[in-house]
Amino acid sequence: MKDRYFIDTNIWVYAHLKEVGNNKHDRVLSLLERLPILVSSTQILSEYYSVMLKKKVEDVYIQDNIEVIIDIAEIQLIQLTTIRLAHEFKLKYRFSYWDSLVLASSFEGDCEYLLTEDLQDNQIITYQSSQIKVLNPFTNKL
Repeated sequence: MKDRYFIDTNIWVYAHLKEVGNNKHDRVLSLLERLPILVSSTQILSEYYSVMLKKKVEDVYIQDNIEVIIDIAEIQLIQLTTIRLAHEFKLKYRFSYWDSLVLASSFEGDCEYLLTEDLQDNQIITYQSSQIKVLNPFTNKL
C-alpha cells in the first residue's frame, strides 16, 4: 500500500462541477493532478452518475467524465467479498452501508488513503494487518 488514494464520489463531483461561491473545484483539481495513484470503484461511478443527473448535468457530459475517471483511476469492481467486508465495517464502526462499501473497496484496492468529506478527517480504519487513513481534502493539507 504505497501512495494509493481511493477517491470518493464527492471528490469527483467537485472536480467536474464549478459552482459559484464554491472553491472546492480548484482545490480538488489541483490535488488530483498531484496524487500518484488514484483508485475508485463501480459504486463510485454509479453514485457519481446519480449525483450529476440530480444537478441537471447533461448525460453526454456525465458519460465523458466517467470515461475520464476510468482512464485515470484504477476501478475496483464490487464483488461478493466487497459486500461481505462492507458488512463487517458497518457492524464494527457503525458507518452507513454505503460508506462501509467505500471502505471495503478501498481495502480491496490496497489503498493507503481514502479521500472523502463524509468521514472523520485523519481517522484510521484497520482491517487485519492493514489500515487506511481518511483524509478530507478541504480540512487536511495534502
